[in-house]
Amino acid sequence: MIRAGGSRRPRRVIHIVESLDVGAVEGWLLRMLKAGQKFGADLDWTFYSVLQRPGRFDEAARAMGARVINSPVALDEKISFVRELRRELKRGKYDVLHCHHDVVSAVYLTAAAGLPISRRIVHVHNADLHVPTGSPRKSGLLRDPMRRLCLFLADRIVGISNYTLDNFLSNRPRKPRRDVVLYYGMDTAPYHAPPPSPQALRASLDLPEDAFILLFAGRMVDYKNPLFVVDLIDEIAEEEPNAYAVFAGTGPLEEKVRGRAQWLGVEDRVRVLGWRDDTISLMRGADLFVFPRVEEITPNLGREGLGMVVVEAQAAGLPSLLSRGIPEDAIVDTTLCKTLPLADGPRAWGAEVRRMLAMPRPDRALSLAAVESSDFALEAGFRNLVALHRP
Repeated sequence: MIRAGGSRRPRRVIHIVESLDVGAVEGWLLRMLKAGQKFGADLDWTFYSVLQRPGRFDEAARAMGARVINSPVALDEKISFVRELRRELKRGKYDVLHCHHDVVSAVYLTAAAGLPISRRIVHVHNADLHVPTGSPRKSGLLRDPMRRLCLFLADRIVGISNYTLDNFLSNRPRKPRRDVVLYYGMDTAPYHAPPPSPQALRASLDLPEDAFILLFAGRMVDYKNPLFVVDLIDEIAEEEPNAYAVFAGTGPLEEKVRGRAQWLGVEDRVRVLGWRDDTISLMRGADLFVFPRVEEITPNLGREGLGMVVVEAQAAGLPSLLSRGIPEDAIVDTTLCKTLPLADGPRAWGAEVRRMLAMPRPDRALSLAAVESSDFALEAGFRNLVALHRP
């Protein structure tokens, strides 16, 4: 469409998300919306939340010029949900439908069937391909048909890592131009601020000044495997009496982590912090990042989709010990990261922890520079996103 005077109107993009709350996907989209103000892009943003309630960051998105629409009906009311979404797609005359719900995106694509939308994107953000039903059996039956419908109706399939994309494609050959990888762009400005005082950080956590901090950051759930970190602290307790495990994140395993630590007699070596909004400071003040993500792949559970927290740890210059459940895409600075199979157990992991703690501290500026020159840089991520929306 051409405006009066010959200029084209901005491309209208509608992003279908769960809700603008605290989540990796939504946080990335808000960063990209803000980046548009800095780098410039002729886009018209709308967020359509499938949750009926307002999200925590709805008003922040509106303040940056986006529209935010909360679905008037629940996703469970499938026919009514599709009808209402289709009504909005017609009303908004959108050029791009960008769906962020993995296989559930099939529902949104169905709502758009026959409408003059020039770009239909399914963005795959994890490898679990979860179908939200009350029945695991029903979820299993629906997963592959919905995945196939996405492949049939979308003209772009986007994965946040090579593994995530290939998993969604069931490891079939990629179609040129349709199947692409898009890495999250991250804002590295906070990593240039003066680092926190190591003494002040340790004092705030009730740790000795000479404490070695092993940091776990992420959801406290089974597949992130935080209990393994407690076993790891127990394994190295005698050889590394100054090593402490610090957990930043919320989830159902918070109390189990405390209970395991108490049962092993290392409760004084464990700090469970819950949700933190200063993870960058924790990373910049810690000595080692430990991320023992479960590696086993089941019908309902894949490997880590990407592991953006691993990239963030590298931007902080924090040496990282990772399981092989992390895609290789997340490793930007190979000198900073070490991977071990979980099958090696706490003893081998403990030996590697002691080796890494004994090494000289890395040059954090070099690690930050590596991230900023990669496709995870803010501008690179933003430009790659905008390119998806072009005709």
